[in-house]
Amino acid sequence: MAQLKAKLIVSDFDNTLITSDQKVLPEVREAISRYVADGGVFAVCTGRILAAILPRVRELGLKGLVSACQSSVIADIQTGELLRVRGLAPGQAAEVCAEIERAGQSVNVYSGDNFYTSIPKDNEYLKMYERIIGVRSQHVDIPLSEFVRQNSIVCQKVASLCPASEKDNLYRRLLAKFKGRYDITCSADVLVEASPVEDTKGAGLKFLAAHYGIDIADTVAIGDNLNDLSMIEQAGIGVAVGNAVDELKNRADFVALSNDEGGVAQVIKKFGYGDE
Repeated sequence: MAQLKAKLIVSDFDNTLITSDQKVLPEVREAISRYVADGGVFAVCTGRILAAILPRVRELGLKGLVSACQSSVIADIQTGELLRVRGLAPGQAAEVCAEIERAGQSVNVYSGDNFYTSIPKDNEYLKMYERIIGVRSQHVDIPLSEFVRQNSIVCQKVASLCPASEKDNLYRRLLAKFKGRYDITCSADVLVEASPVEDTKGAGLKFLAAHYGIDIADTVAIGDNLNDLSMIEQAGIGVAVGNAVDELKNRADFVALSNDEGGVAQVIKKFGYGDE
C-alpha cells in the first residue's frame, strides 16, 4: 500500500470533478479508486441538492459521506441517512426570493428533494438545467416569496438561474443586501445562490474532517467557483482547477489542470501521494 500525504481530499462536482459534458474521465476515476484503496478518503462537496448528487457519487463507487447544498445537507452515500440537515427559515428564504423578484430575475428554491421554480416549464434553459442535475422542477404560478411563506417551506438554498450577462449585477445586489446574514455566492456563470451563512463548503469540509478524525492540515479541497472559496481557504491545501474563476485561482495554493484535462487526477497524485 502506497504512503499517503493528504488523508482527505474533498472536491466540488460540476466543472471540477466532471467534465464540461458531464462525464468522469477514466484517469480521474482511476486516481480516485487507487487513492481510496490506499486508505485515503475522497468526498464530494457540492451545491447540488442531495437527490441530484447521490446517483452520481454512487456511480463512482464512493462510500462514506457526501455534502450537498454547500453543506446544508450531509448524508451517507450508501444508505441515504441524513447526518446534517439545516436551512433557511421560511421568512428568511422569502425575503431572499423577494429581492431576486424585485431585480426582475427568476427564482428557484430547494427544499429537501423538492425543486420549485418561477421559470415556465417550457423554458429551454430550465430544461437543460434539469437534464444536468437529473431532478424535475415544480413550477409555481405565484411569486415564490409568497409560496414559501404560505407553505412554511424551509429551504436549503435559494437561487436564480439568470442570464450570464446579468449574474454579476444580481450577485452584487444580493451581497449588498444580505452580506453577513446569508451566504451569497455563485456556482456557475448563470447561478447566484443564497444559503444559511454558517452552511458553507468550508463548514462542510470541517464536518467531514471531524467525522473521519482527520486533521484539517491533512486535507485538500478542489473547486472552480466562488462557492468553493471557503472550502479551499479552510483546507490544508486549496486548489483551483484550470477553468476556475480568477478570484478562486488568486486565492488558491495551487492551480491544477482544467476539469476537461483531468485536474482532479493531477491533484490526487501531487498532493494525495506527494508525486511531482
